[in-house]
Amino acid sequence: MDDNQLAEELRLTVGRLVRTVRAADTLPAGESAALGYLDRGAPLTTADIAHQWGVSHQSAARAVKDLQAQGLLEAEAHPSDGRKLLLRLTPAGRERLAGERQRRAAWLGTAITEALAPAERKALARVLPLLARLDTHLKSK
Repeated sequence: MDDNQLAEELRLTVGRLVRTVRAADTLPAGESAALGYLDRGAPLTTADIAHQWGVSHQSAARAVKDLQAQGLLEAEAHPSDGRKLLLRLTPAGRERLAGERQRRAAWLGTAITEALAPAERKALARVLPLLARLDTHLKSK
């Protein structure tokens, strides 16, 4: 298998795994994504979330509105642009996101235990730093 074939197989496999694990979520995918972006980079505007998520401003605004209605986000005036709002997670939003992440990890952890032999689990653990290095390299481009 050449490097391009390896890259395509990796992309497909990781993408499928991520989508499968997200099935454990109790929030819609867009709302979960918005909470994650805010957890990693708050404060953000709705436009920032749309850009990171790769969707229209309207799609991000809909998710933000739903999250605010649930008390998971709070908004404050942007200090330099009165037309914009800065968004942050509320304590309830942090708790909800932590619960989503815990559910995903537990589901995937159970699958790892059930589907992989001990030697395979060790091999998987050895691959994680390589994936992290690839991520860092791609982000530096």
